[in-house]
Amino acid sequence: MDQLSVVFAALADPTRRAILARLAEGEATVNQLAEPFPISLQAVSKHLKVLEQAGLITRGRDAQWRPCRLEAAPLREVVDWADQYRRFWEARYDRLDDYLRTLGKGSPTQEGN
Repeated sequence: MDQLSVVFAALADPTRRAILARLAEGEATVNQLAEPFPISLQAVSKHLKVLEQAGLITRGRDAQWRPCRLEAAPLREVVDWADQYRRFWEARYDRLDDYLRTLGKGSPTQEGN
């Protein structure tokens, strides 16, 4: 699988997206990340492994503390990929605006146009 597909697969799960949102606020341990979820530490660890394999997080080692950190670079790839579609839709909306303005100019009931 290509890297973008791996990142999208990791982002497909709402628990993993919530973990990333938490890590956007700063480093956290597995226990801290697990607190808001009604799942086991083992399940959270599995989610972290998926995120780590996608390059979205790294795990450090500071004595007994193993902080997880957000790695945003793969998210830039997602933004770049989605950006081409944003430009597509913006062009469509611009054409729709032009068309609606054309319709408005031809209507005698339209005041102020």
